[in-house]
Amino acid sequence: MVRNEDERAQALRVMGAEVVFGNLFDLDSMHRVIAGCETMYFGMSVSDAYLAATVNAAAVAKHHGVKAFINMSQMTLSQMSITETTPSPQHKLHWLAEQALNWSGLPVVHVRPTVLLDGFFLVLTPESVRESDQIRLPFGEGKTSPVAVEDVARVIAALLANPQPHIGKTYHLTGPQSENMHFFAKEYSRALGRKITYQDIPVEAWRDGLLKRGLPVHLVNHLATMADLHRAGRYDRMSDDVLTLTGQTPLSVQEFVRKHAAAFNRTGKTVNK
Repeated sequence: MVRNEDERAQALRVMGAEVVFGNLFDLDSMHRVIAGCETMYFGMSVSDAYLAATVNAAAVAKHHGVKAFINMSQMTLSQMSITETTPSPQHKLHWLAEQALNWSGLPVVHVRPTVLLDGFFLVLTPESVRESDQIRLPFGEGKTSPVAVEDVARVIAALLANPQPHIGKTYHLTGPQSENMHFFAKEYSRALGRKITYQDIPVEAWRDGLLKRGLPVHLVNHLATMADLHRAGRYDRMSDDVLTLTGQTPLSVQEFVRKHAAAFNRTGKTVNK
């Protein structure tokens, strides 16, 4: 499903996908998208309308008798309950969305990745690495185990190909290492062929910088909570689920940075090693 006819939709067609136009908040279009599907994957970026979109998709999937509903969630939900939450409005919406899907009676599989290399580190660290050879993040000494989107995608593909053995299960996806940012700065250094260091910065100053970049307040509040949780050691997580489900070890930070070296190098050149 796509919302707009653009080069991304065409790229999907080139890969052999049947492209259907829809909107998660328009039930009529959701019927067009889901009717005839036995297995579906639901995922949505950080949004204050996340819960409504999830319930819309679930209601239409239930109506059409979908036999497997693969739901993209977040690993922090493993630390949440009816009495335990976080300050992030997105975490709360994700937790409620999982509850609603469980109540729905749909055949659901929950997939909970930790922080994403592509969606976080590739977006929020290249500028400071290019300009000052520093990773400037407010993670303190907290450990983290970021996972690459390509590893998450391989898990989703495996579940879509054979969903039935996984119905009712929840999977947690991490990278192969849980370490602090000083360790990962050395991984950046090895990948880029120059010394990269980690500079801890205050959460509030970082948050203000994100707002100045024009990021939505809902997203910034979520990212600030992620930073606070990192500082508190709550992203020190490890799981073998990527290897178990795909048969492949997830990408390390060093491998990921080397693949995307152009984003971190001043000249835009890649490093061959």
